[in-house]
Amino acid sequence: MCTPLAAHALLLLTTDRKGPLSLQAIDRQAMQISQFNVQVPLPDRHEVFVMNTFSDAQVIASADVTQLLDRVSRGESRFDEEERETIDALLENGFLVETREGERADLDRYFHSLREDTEQLRVTVLTTLQCNFACDYCFQGDHGDYNKFAEKMSLETAREVVEWIAGRLDEVRPEKFVLTLFGGEPLLNLPVAYYLAERCHALCTERGVTAGISLITNGLLLTPDVVDRLTPYGLYGVKVTLDGDRDTHNRMRPLRGRQGTFDRIIENVRRVADKVPITIGGNFDESSVDSYPALLDFLKEQEFADKIAKVNFKPIIKSFDRAVAPTGAIPLTLVGASDRPLAGTCMTSAGAGAGASKGSSVCDSCHFADEKMAFLRSETRKRGFPTPDGVHMGPCEIHRRHAHTIGPDGSLYACPGFTGSKTESTGHIDGREDEWRRLAAVRFERLSPKKDECGDCSFVPVCGGGCSVAAHTELGDMHQPSCHKGAFASAVAGLAQRTAEAVAS
Repeated sequence: MCTPLAAHALLLLTTDRKGPLSLQAIDRQAMQISQFNVQVPLPDRHEVFVMNTFSDAQVIASADVTQLLDRVSRGESRFDEEERETIDALLENGFLVETREGERADLDRYFHSLREDTEQLRVTVLTTLQCNFACDYCFQGDHGDYNKFAEKMSLETAREVVEWIAGRLDEVRPEKFVLTLFGGEPLLNLPVAYYLAERCHALCTERGVTAGISLITNGLLLTPDVVDRLTPYGLYGVKVTLDGDRDTHNRMRPLRGRQGTFDRIIENVRRVADKVPITIGGNFDESSVDSYPALLDFLKEQEFADKIAKVNFKPIIKSFDRAVAPTGAIPLTLVGASDRPLAGTCMTSAGAGAGASKGSSVCDSCHFADEKMAFLRSETRKRGFPTPDGVHMGPCEIHRRHAHTIGPDGSLYACPGFTGSKTESTGHIDGREDEWRRLAAVRFERLSPKKDECGDCSFVPVCGGGCSVAAHTELGDMHQPSCHKGAFASAVAGLAQRTAEAVAS
């Protein structure tokens, strides 16, 4: 006999389910287990952690609850009163559904709502594609200047950007506006950065919209004066990249003259940490990943350690022909064919999409990257730093209609990852009508977070098909899923273990 859920299982977290649910209207004889349930056994507790990735409900359940789920999956329909109480709780939290077809329809509505949401207007502006660093994993071969002479936004273009944003604010009428300053290295163009911050804040003030600014920088030019200048306009966070401990970072991210940058960045972070929350990011490959625990130890010892808002490391990705390696190396930050950095966008950029080589696959190295991600998240938590849980990772903002990226020349893109390739521009702030931009916009309009190839994968609601830029580069088709199911499974297992430990304490 199964006692009610509350009597033997602790419901840990329940967020609003996507879509209304009337228990009175449910036919319990036709109900089914949700496609999005994930179970992790907890042998030490003789219990099971169950999560629904769609409703985000999480529960530590005893064996009779999981047995009840199994009975439902086998089509049983006769339950006693106490079992029905438990079933009602499972239905209410999305672990059981009336029909799989209805659940899939709910997911479609959720993704549609996400795409059309007007609560926020988010705009990323690349103030320049120029960079003062010489990162070998980003710039190789014939790029001796490391984008020293790349595009830089003019003040005239910045004024057009502000006018374009004003139009979007009036059209969308959001509650919040977020401006992200990005590059290249955005602080190489301070006049434009300051102008955009000041004018966008004024636009929002006039319209009663909350304004926020985030800054993504390599940290070399990050000073108290920069932070003080941006803070009145809504600066709420700065992300700085450290690619491992001092020696590793200096090898991975030197100046053009190969001088190290680690100590200068740390000193800059130290000077601004009391003024703004700092996120530490890092890009690792097989040669640098093992240095990150030493970096975490170093950060833990700093007086600004408690000011670090988040730490998040990720694998670098390279184009397909360099990603496949017999050693199982991680694919590195996306660059195009011939290792070109695609005009210098300082992050994942759209690549050539050469497709798969016979007898090999980029995914040969996925397991290594997934394992290292799980390892680094664990090491980060051990030192008390906040880090993403690896489960709630998407869907990506590329699937939000009111999230935009603007290049230095005013070109519009679906996300920052495609700004390195002009052919992926979906429009321009001046409204020019180029056929090639129109065709690009059509391609991106067809993007869906729900891919046919994902089938009945339980992680679709939190994955959304993965990174479209990675799919474009690794698979030659941004409409294909970029699958890291192993990483999600590992992250859920970690979440289950942490949850069980929290309950035990």
